[in-house]
Amino acid sequence: MNKRHPPIKPWYFLIIAVTATVICVFGLRANNQQMIKLREAVYTADKSGTDIQAPLKALQAYVTRHMNTDLSSGQSAVYPPIQLKYTYDRLVKANADKFAQNSNQQQVYSDAQAYCEKQNSTDFSGRNRVPCITQYVTDHGGKGLQLPAAIPDSLYKFSFASPRWSPDLAGWSMAVAILSGLLFIVTAIGRRLFR
Repeated sequence: MNKRHPPIKPWYFLIIAVTATVICVFGLRANNQQMIKLREAVYTADKSGTDIQAPLKALQAYVTRHMNTDLSSGQSAVYPPIQLKYTYDRLVKANADKFAQNSNQQQVYSDAQAYCEKQNSTDFSGRNRVPCITQYVTDHGGKGLQLPAAIPDSLYKFSFASPRWSPDLAGWSMAVAILSGLLFIVTAIGRRLFR
């Protein structure tokens, strides 16, 4: 009285694989959309001058724990992808203003800064402006003038790596899709061989 169990049909695994793939695609899309929302919160905080640490930490935590949250997109993407331009510019300006207030040669420095900003208007880091300002101040009688220390812009640039696989809806549905796809192939081949 040994009853044989009917073999599992390969199409069951195919249906599971297709369903899991669809769920995976929607999960990956949701991960990317949440990353974009968190990235915009960082840019908004940077531009408005509010607390940048909380949104930056939230973005880092999310990107490093979810698939499909790569911050750069396309071949023309900026690297590193998160650059706190407004925060950096405010810090450089505050540093320059503090220096100018403490200096008896404020006008020479202000003129040098204005002249060099016109010369290098697209320079984000200010790295190319420092030699220009130094030369201008020296040429215009400010030999004893100490320029403010350059602020490294690398402290205001960030890049976070997203994992290849993550234990979230997208990750688990991807695992199920791959496993079901493999089982579909194995059972389909097995049925053909043992007919």
